[in-house]
Amino acid sequence: MKTKALYAGSFDPLTLGHLDIIERAANIFDEVVIGVVINLEKKTMFTFEERMDMINEAVKHIDNVSVDMCDGLLADYVNNNEFNVVIRGLRGMSDFDSEQQMAQLHQHLYNDKTETVFLISDAKYAFISSTMAKQVISLGGDGSCLVPPCVLDKMKGRLDK
Repeated sequence: MKTKALYAGSFDPLTLGHLDIIERAANIFDEVVIGVVINLEKKTMFTFEERMDMINEAVKHIDNVSVDMCDGLLADYVNNNEFNVVIRGLRGMSDFDSEQQMAQLHQHLYNDKTETVFLISDAKYAFISSTMAKQVISLGGDGSCLVPPCVLDKMKGRLDK
């Protein structure tokens, strides 16, 4: 059976931790879709289109990864697109608590063929969050250990304005 996995998030911005999860998932599953979530209530640094462009650039070296818009209820997107797996990344125990609740809710909303799979962050990326990356880079810090080069360039360009 071909496995089709979804890794959804706001990715504002995509971090090296996100990219690590994507690359590892691509080695496990036949197809990985990065679902860029649109949340109109959340103030983002980048527009949806900018996030899509940066992610496409960052994952262009991975053949079985694509990027798509994920709008509305995640479970509807999962069911309508026949995903077998939903990937969630875990940095630590605090992530696990909230992700476990979400996964248990989704068990009731996903079709019977979809499972949530947790991938634990590589230790060298466990401290990285999108919020931290925005803070460090906006204050002039070296963000090269936090985000992919294409994202860093875009962030610096945004902050130079």
